[in-house]
Amino acid sequence: MPNYQIYIYTASRLLELYKDNQHLRSYPIAVGKKSTPTPPGNYYIATKTMQPGGVFGTRWLGLSIPYYGIHGTNNPSSIGQAVSKGCIRMYNQDVEELYQIVDIETPVTIQA
Repeated sequence: MPNYQIYIYTASRLLELYKDNQHLRSYPIAVGKKSTPTPPGNYYIATKTMQPGGVFGTRWLGLSIPYYGIHGTNNPSSIGQAVSKGCIRMYNQDVEELYQIVDIETPVTIQA
């Protein structure tokens, strides 16, 4: 079974996906604004939801820290910005791809 790992770099607004310690893909993201920053730390994918709707776009990957997740967006122009309430936003097509690849318990590391 493949060993996936997600790294999120808030300063560069980038999510990187690794499989068995080999870089697979990089995705542009939006992160938390200054007043509601994306929390650094080590987490894991705790839940997966299809079609959460609204501001969450087409997919939700809930993190092991309550109320935070990786999700799509209904505002694609926000990608690359620090505008969220702490969640990680992705283009819907990117989060759909990521959703298909990773499983619950996939480790997620968030760094500045």
